[in-house]
Amino acid sequence: MSRKALLRRELLAARRLLTREDVENAAVVLSQRASDLPELSGARTVAAYVSVGTEPGTRALLDALRARGVRVLLPVLLADNDLDWAPYEGAGHLVRAGRGLLEPDAEPLGREAVLEADAVLLPGLAVDARGMRLGRGGGSYDRVLARLAAAGAHPALIVLLYDDEVVARVPEEPHDHPVDVVVTPAESRRTSR
Repeated sequence: MSRKALLRRELLAARRLLTREDVENAAVVLSQRASDLPELSGARTVAAYVSVGTEPGTRALLDALRARGVRVLLPVLLADNDLDWAPYEGAGHLVRAGRGLLEPDAEPLGREAVLEADAVLLPGLAVDARGMRLGRGGGSYDRVLARLAAAGAHPALIVLLYDDEVVARVPEEPHDHPVDVVVTPAESRRTSR
């Protein structure tokens, strides 16, 4: 088993130990911390995702951004694991999708819609001081990051995590892209990207 796979297994096991109350309390703090980031407070369009299960909560942040007039784009998982994007029109417009995900019921805008984002909120399991992110291993966001790089787009890349998920070192591969900011309940920190 690879170092990435072992680290994923450890981090997911730790998340499974979180109570509903732990997740909800962290989500409130994460939303406030993230909302205060200059990268989000000045954004017109933010590509984000809907947290599920014990992932660090994004729902309060999505609603806060939308209430401020920010255009929020959410991913729609395609059959090939790539991502299309659709506008977030509120929690009442989310539908169950494959892999337990929630997606907008709005018409998808195309894979390139992410290029309009001023900031991209990426899911992750860990980030290190260099900004290297460990995802779940499906490659969907690696494709998004490659698409952004190929287009010369440079939105702020932000990851919400729990405090113990900022680690000393994330194993990296040539296709991995560093992120700019990691937000935890304890702090927001810029990486050395």
